[in-house]
Amino acid sequence: MSGTSSAVWVCVVCGYVHRGDKPPAECPVCGASSDAFELQETSKSPLPSAENVWRCVVCGYVHKGVEAPQECPLCGAPSNAFERIDESAETPKKPAVQRGTLVIVGAGVAGVSAAESARQHAPDMRIVLISDEAALPYYRLNLSRYLAGQISPEQLPLHPEEWYTQNRIERLHSCIVSNIALDDHLVRLADGSSMRFDKLIFATGASAFVPAIPGTERQGVYVFRSLDDAEALRRATANQGAKAVCIGGGILGLETAGALARRGVRVTLLESADWLLPRQLNRDAGLLLENLVKAQGISIKRSVRVSGISGDDAAHGVELEGGEHVEADFVVVTAGVRPNTKLAKDAGITVKQGIVVDDCLQTDHADIFAVGDCAEHRGLVYGLWDPARFQGTIAGKNAAGIPTEFAGVPRANSLKVLDINLYSIGVVSIPDDSYVEWCRLTESTYVRYVFHGRKLVGAILIGDIHLAAAITKAIKSETDFSGILKKHSDVGAVSEFLESQYPGSN
Repeated sequence: MSGTSSAVWVCVVCGYVHRGDKPPAECPVCGASSDAFELQETSKSPLPSAENVWRCVVCGYVHKGVEAPQECPLCGAPSNAFERIDESAETPKKPAVQRGTLVIVGAGVAGVSAAESARQHAPDMRIVLISDEAALPYYRLNLSRYLAGQISPEQLPLHPEEWYTQNRIERLHSCIVSNIALDDHLVRLADGSSMRFDKLIFATGASAFVPAIPGTERQGVYVFRSLDDAEALRRATANQGAKAVCIGGGILGLETAGALARRGVRVTLLESADWLLPRQLNRDAGLLLENLVKAQGISIKRSVRVSGISGDDAAHGVELEGGEHVEADFVVVTAGVRPNTKLAKDAGITVKQGIVVDDCLQTDHADIFAVGDCAEHRGLVYGLWDPARFQGTIAGKNAAGIPTEFAGVPRANSLKVLDINLYSIGVVSIPDDSYVEWCRLTESTYVRYVFHGRKLVGAILIGDIHLAAAITKAIKSETDFSGILKKHSDVGAVSEFLESQYPGSN
């Protein structure tokens, strides 16, 4: 029996891994077209070249032929829903869990995406979605827009309440999980009840990080992570002309400051680094961003350190090292987030920065997965919306018994509130002279490309970000820029090359 080549294709948008001679017409996770897939490796497959065996990942229907059918005759799924399987197996592999119970702890976008995906692939599975919040699961990334008054409360939920009923997803809200008993496959709740699971997905997200600053216990000191936090800040801004201080000049601090400014609050943003977004931007980009932010009425103090929050029972301002006092009617700590890993760690699951998972988003317990802001994949905790959504979808398939891999995606960042177009990906701080950067700076725009050898490894765009998708593909696929690097040394040539290589991405 002669073998035929089998390739591994990775979607550069969501990290989904597809195995076959060619990429699928459409990514089953994020919907990206076939040109978003990049060839990673090629190996030999034992499948015959004359006739292959294909299984529909939606309903399990098995088809024999050189190619997958155009449409599944049972469920109507398109050809890209078929995966080639080993003909030597006497019986096609069935989903491991069809009628068991899947418990998902956490109802952010990762948890809801996991529930939706699991239901799609395991129609008879019981799915329980546990949330410690009272509200319907919502778009967390839109909280700053809600705080700014740009959207209404009705626009926040991911799905209406009837969607969960229609999809037979049991939603437990205002529910606290006290512990997970691995040996007994039990989830124990704070009210004393418990439920058994066959598969479990940690989608516990992250919590606001509050540094050990004296005075954070005072009234009028807030964090901004949940819908309840947004409601509290809306109440705090009821008085026109209120003064606020945001401690932390990262993405969260900028979005919070921008939202408060739109509500008429006089905001001062404090950043300990020498420029804004030091993890996402180099100095030139950070200083340009500062000018754009200041133009929106936000005061910025950088290279400062907070010594305490002053006041009596309530906060009256922030004290800086060196003795400077910044007056405030309320203070928002926007110093970042920390993954919620305690449940997993207490249960005996391996935790480092986050809950450690493999490419199937599986922990070191065979029946337990982790996704989103609490998960650590290949040493990285993304802490971003899109990777959380993609991971949830892939883990839901795996929990339903459909083996699916996540190869990771380039870490990218963008601003959504301040009407400033900003995109950052890959290498920001250049480690040594083997890296080369090309930059172009104007009063309102910035372009920076970072190369290592023949490869593009990082980029920053401020102002015009239409090349963001092309840059992502070029970095993920390790596109060869050697021809451009030999002939040119300017930003424009690289931009033109990206547009010609990835015309559908612009």
